Amino acid sequence: MTKEIDMQEMTLKYGCNPHQKPAGLSMADGSALPFEVLNGNPGYINFLDALNAWQLVRELRMTTGLPAAASFKHVSPAGAAVGLPMDDSLRRACFVDDLPEVQDSPQAIAYARARGADRLCSFGDWIALSDRCDAATARLIAREVSDGVAAPGYDEEALTILKAKRKGSYALLRMDEGYQPPVEERREVFGVTMTQHRNDAVIDESQLCTIPTAKKELPDAAKLDLLVALITLKYTQSNSVCFARDGQAIGVGAGQQSRVHCTRLAGDKADLWHLRQHEAVLSLPFLPGLSRPVRDNAVDLVLSDRAEAALAGEGWRALFSERPRVLTVAEKRAYLDSLTGVSLASDAFFPFDDSILRAAQSGVSFVAQPGGSVRDDEVIAACDRLGMAMAMTGLRLFHH
Repeated sequence: MTKEIDMQEMTLKYGCNPHQKPAGLSMADGSALPFEVLNGNPGYINFLDALNAWQLVRELRMTTGLPAAASFKHVSPAGAAVGLPMDDSLRRACFVDDLPEVQDSPQAIAYARARGADRLCSFGDWIALSDRCDAATARLIAREVSDGVAAPGYDEEALTILKAKRKGSYALLRMDEGYQPPVEERREVFGVTMTQHRNDAVIDESQLCTIPTAKKELPDAAKLDLLVALITLKYTQSNSVCFARDGQAIGVGAGQQSRVHCTRLAGDKADLWHLRQHEAVLSLPFLPGLSRPVRDNAVDLVLSDRAEAALAGEGWRALFSERPRVLTVAEKRAYLDSLTGVSLASDAFFPFDDSILRAAQSGVSFVAQPGGSVRDDEVIAACDRLGMAMAMTGLRLFHH
């Protein structure tokens, strides 16, 4: 049922878990909610994802001037991207090569990229779009498993397509583009109310001007990737590290207590993103009619260290028409070693050079981080040894 745009509060079916009742949302000052529910019945966690994801894509749009999309799960992005054209390998890896209309819609491209960053983690995602949802984007969304969409508007055909999803219960939010939140944020934990100035820091190229490494040059493509990574981190649960390439996040490491564990997690995801575009993976002989989520899991299996054991005997027949060729460890390493030009950003300083050493294994050439560690010199020296250019932004981006 459509809610009125001037609604001041909503009752939700429950909070984070079914036993957490009652639950609801409202505006502290009694003003109207900054969105309209066009379809479905979004829940507590849906709104946490939607409101964070909407901020991310809105900021990407303002900074880059390009349509943006985000794929959110559990209050962190699985992927985020702007609408740069996709080459044939990436279209195939993202399973959108059968939808040529996607290439004609920058908004659809942005979501295809965001969803394709980490397709396993994007299963059941909440989607945010910076621009009006058109029919091409809606058709792409319609065939993926997701919980809902937040966008500033929807074409009529897009609404028709998406309202048919989930037997008519698919959640759709129309966001108020003009809404600006209060400067002061409040949250309550264990009965204690905490306040802070909201994180309204503007992320732009001015944060990329201080480069203490021997390599100083940041090409325009690297600047875009670093901005995408930094804005993604602004709305990612800390500690967090983001790898980016070609206008999209390709690996997000979120919510780890150790900086190097963030880097390892994000780097492993970035490696898988690259390996999914290897011709041996693009040519996997899937059984006809295999669902998209099952294909996603099959790709992950083939690229895992347990692939040979899992496909031993007749196990492969449930997924493939013939036994697939599995890349050896040496083949994967050679492929990854050929990569350069990847960008990496961190939401806080690197306390040691271990993250830089791990980043080098995933083709990182450009880095952005706040700086301020007592071991900054060691981190800079590691970048110099590895030929990386590193910008010190002076801006910490913790998000909790």
